[in-house]
Amino acid sequence: MISYLKGIVASVDKSNSNRVILTLDVNQVGYDLQIPARFAQELPAIGETVQVFTHLQIREEQPLLYGFSSAAQRDLFRQLMSVSGIGAQLAIALLDTLDLPDLVQAIVSGNTQLLIQAPGVGGRTAERISLELKKKLADWRTTAGIVAVISGGPPPAILEDVQMTLLALGYTASEVSQAITTVSESAILQQNANAEEWIRQAIAHLSS
Repeated sequence: MISYLKGIVASVDKSNSNRVILTLDVNQVGYDLQIPARFAQELPAIGETVQVFTHLQIREEQPLLYGFSSAAQRDLFRQLMSVSGIGAQLAIALLDTLDLPDLVQAIVSGNTQLLIQAPGVGGRTAERISLELKKKLADWRTTAGIVAVISGGPPPAILEDVQMTLLALGYTASEVSQAITTVSESAILQQNANAEEWIRQAIAHLSS
């Protein structure tokens, strides 16, 4: 099993199937790895060195190598694929839709409205992911050093209302999570349990 590769970024290509392929030069051997699009945005320039955590999958006798920015991201990918009906592409779609802490929080809290924002993930699939993984990830995120998101954010009773309203307005799951996290820094807003005020402040941030 290959745990990680450290080498030079040779190229990053987006295939016709919207898969992002990183070619990594390790001691003059080129490795092709499928990586999340989020990770591609974090990569150093071509010719520079990067460490990539890997997962090797053997499918129809053909080895496929996946690459991730951290061991935690790679481990969550594996957890997602342990769910019935979740393959590598759906797992990567989920990792691309939400930041790691946001994705874990959505699964643990059963927030299917955020999970279904990932391409190919429907309501039943989102429910199955949460049902099978919420207990595992609640324990895992502590050992993995992943901090629960939106501490000081909207009270749990209105958080989903805020998220659903912003999603209905056309914002992406990633934009919604980032906006809520940012406006949560307002000391005044933290004391306000009014969903409409949270929504107004989040929209103002997203429109700025």
